[in-house]
Amino acid sequence: MTTILSVKDVGKTYPSAGKPLAVLQAISFEVETASTVAIVGPSGSGKTTLLGLCAGLDRASAGSIVLNGVSLDTLNEDERARVRNQYVGFVFQNFQLLPTLTALENVMVPLELRGEAHSKRVALELLDKVGLADRGHHYPLQLSGGEQQRVSIARAFSNAPQILFADEPTGNLDAETSENVEKLLFDLNHDAGTTLVLVTHDLELASKTQRIIRMKGGKLVSDSAVDHTL
Repeated sequence: MTTILSVKDVGKTYPSAGKPLAVLQAISFEVETASTVAIVGPSGSGKTTLLGLCAGLDRASAGSIVLNGVSLDTLNEDERARVRNQYVGFVFQNFQLLPTLTALENVMVPLELRGEAHSKRVALELLDKVGLADRGHHYPLQLSGGEQQRVSIARAFSNAPQILFADEPTGNLDAETSENVEKLLFDLNHDAGTTLVLVTHDLELASKTQRIIRMKGGKLVSDSAVDHTL
C-alpha cells in the first residue's frame, strides 16, 4: 500500500499570555491510500488542530507533514491552497455552506475554481448521489441540517479529492440523520477510492473506520486497527 499522508514529530504551539502554549507535541503516524481513519479524544486534545495541519489549513510549528507526496512544511499560504484544491476535500461540523448561494451553486464553487468545463452537470450528478437532485435551487437556510451536510459532502467530493478530512461530520445532527449521513459518507468514499480521515467524539462512528488514533493533552496515546469481525 502507498502512503498518502505522513506526519512526523509534529508539534504546534501558540502564544498565550506571553508564553508558548503547546497544543500538539511530537505527533507521528502514516495513513495509507484509500484507508479510513478516525482521530478521537476529549475536547481540547488537539484533534481539530491536527486535522487542520494535515490538510494544509495551517502550518506546524515543528516536524514535517507530507500530503500525497508534497511536503507542506515550506509552502506559503497560496501554495498550500493550491495543494488543498488539487487533492483535498473537507466536511465540517457546521457545514460551511455559503448562505447566498443555492445548494447547486455551493457544490459548483470548487469545480469553477478548478476551471471545470462541465461544473453544473457534475454538481447535479453529485447532488443526485446524495439524494438532493430536487433541492438544488434551495438556499442553505431552506434545508434541514442533514440536507445541508449532504450538500457539504457533495461539495467535498466535487474536486475528486485524493483525501477527505471530516471534522465532527455528524456533530450537529440527530441520531437518525447522523446514521444516514455516515452511510452516505462511507459509501461515497468507498466508491471514489478516497482516503478518509475524520475527527469525532462519537466512538460508534469511529468504530466504522479501519483504524482509530486516540489523542489526549496534545499527544498521541494509542493507534490501533479496528476489528470488524467481532
